[in-house]
Amino acid sequence: MKKTMMWLSVFMLTSVCTLAQNWKPVGDKIKTSWAEQVTPNNVWAEYPRPIMERPDWKNLNGLWNYAIKPKGEATPKSWDGEILVPFAVESSLSGVGKRVNDNEELWYQRTFDVPKTWAGKRILLHFGAVDWKADVWVNGMSVGSHTGGYVPFYLDVTDALNARGTNQLTVRVWDPTDKSYQPRGKQVNNPSGIWYTPVTGIWQTVWLEPVTEAHIANLRTTPDIDNHQLQVEVETEGITSKGYQAKVSVYDGSKLVAEGASVNNLPVQVQMPADAKLWSPDSPFLYTVKVSLLKNGTVVDKVDSYAAMRKISAGKDKNGIMRLQLNNKPIFMYGPLDQGWWPDGLYTAPTDEALKYDIQKTKDFGYNMIRKHIKVEPARWYTYCDKMGILLWQDMPSGDRNPRWQNKEYFNDTELNRSAESEANYRKEWKEIMDALYSYPCIAVWVPFNEAWGQFKTKEIVEWTKQHDPSRLVNPASGGNHYPVGDILDLHNYPQPDMYLYDGSRVNVLGEYGGIGRVIKENIWEPDRNWGYVQFNTEQEVTDEYLKYAQMLKDYIPKGFSAAVYTQTTDVEIEVNGLMTYDRKVIKLDEAQLRRMNSSICHSLDNE
Repeated sequence: MKKTMMWLSVFMLTSVCTLAQNWKPVGDKIKTSWAEQVTPNNVWAEYPRPIMERPDWKNLNGLWNYAIKPKGEATPKSWDGEILVPFAVESSLSGVGKRVNDNEELWYQRTFDVPKTWAGKRILLHFGAVDWKADVWVNGMSVGSHTGGYVPFYLDVTDALNARGTNQLTVRVWDPTDKSYQPRGKQVNNPSGIWYTPVTGIWQTVWLEPVTEAHIANLRTTPDIDNHQLQVEVETEGITSKGYQAKVSVYDGSKLVAEGASVNNLPVQVQMPADAKLWSPDSPFLYTVKVSLLKNGTVVDKVDSYAAMRKISAGKDKNGIMRLQLNNKPIFMYGPLDQGWWPDGLYTAPTDEALKYDIQKTKDFGYNMIRKHIKVEPARWYTYCDKMGILLWQDMPSGDRNPRWQNKEYFNDTELNRSAESEANYRKEWKEIMDALYSYPCIAVWVPFNEAWGQFKTKEIVEWTKQHDPSRLVNPASGGNHYPVGDILDLHNYPQPDMYLYDGSRVNVLGEYGGIGRVIKENIWEPDRNWGYVQFNTEQEVTDEYLKYAQMLKDYIPKGFSAAVYTQTTDVEIEVNGLMTYDRKVIKLDEAQLRRMNSSICHSLDNE
């Protein structure tokens, strides 16, 4: 018996190694240095949700079977090969590198075991993000569906699991990209210019989590520095009787500094010390937060989280100019347009270290802000921004049709109407994005629209966004069709800064400028199609042009600009406007000069 078990173990190990050896990146495009670290046995192994963490979980990333089939066909009886999850099927690191059109569906399948120590628990199946419509089966039983390519979702699969042994997980994905109305950001079927390769299917971590019948489902954390309070809404599932209590404990390191509790699903109001440490880019202090769910005094579930005491607002400075404010003080928010694309993983960074790198370089360059451009990142990215001290403007990914763009004056045309289905989907996905990201203190500004892309019912959408989250500012349409609504008037101008409109009652910002291009032949996506707003050949030329524009920006600050966004963090596909190359191997400007100038801009309002 022992000999049989030993040979079985050797066979299983050999099979796993053989599968891993069969996988390799596809295509001949450039890759980041982190791509070399990716293997089927070591792919996105980090805990995927650090803002609400439990100790027990199981990662389902790795090699899955895949098939691309005509839309509407039954579950495949044979498979096209293997795909490395969580990389989209079009990407190099998926090991597939194939396109999926709107008349096709992408199928996935794998098996998994549930640890014996999880017996008696409810088992949740989590997806970090799947673009766009996902249908899920476990052991041939339908367990749920989800639409929306940018937010995490989970399904309780407990009742579909086998009593013992392995389980089969099947996922079907349909993603029409730009053939339909759904939010898709810069994905198009025919990439060119500022438009990029489609991303279809699973593109973030898939994982299992055991929970008790009654458990914590979500945390919604709101700081109030004026009243020295931290509010934590503890959302729960599975509570069918009375006697439950939510408890929140707040720590500075290992020191308990505040506690609070509530019953009847009421928010927990934690009274913080009067001298609570405030979060800022220069001092990004985070409190450790421990949340427990108790039944008649006994803990039945608990999660670890964190929070920051900080306030985002707007107000007039001593000269009567409306300014962005952090913790009741004026701040000039300055940072790059960050698109979050990778030459090897497309939407998915090759590793966690790579994901962190772009944020760290943004800090190294002297910025205090990032505009996350029409994309949403994995949860770990936002936690890194919280920890490193970067303010965020979060865009809603664009989609559907565009009305006429009129950015030099206020818009006076009739707005484009979406179909009822398209409008409902926009509202659903935008709400889900805001809800998923609500508790991250780094987020300062919501941006519902960019440059009139899919823009509709602006006044209504802005008011609804503000009502849904009154703790942050709303930038109605960054560089888009302008209406006198929201907190911000946002201008775009390439390549140099310009202030061609001004609103004395709102914050005025330069939401995009720059786009200084430089081609570095060994580090480009394509040899012949390279595009930039302006192009230069050397590091010094690009640096000089950047500093020239930055000085122009500084001159506009006393006249009313309160924030600016430089295009962009990295090159993306044939766009060569990055501070870094697409593969992150070359910084294209003089970093020391960049940092000195950027830091001076970020601190330009410190004495206001």
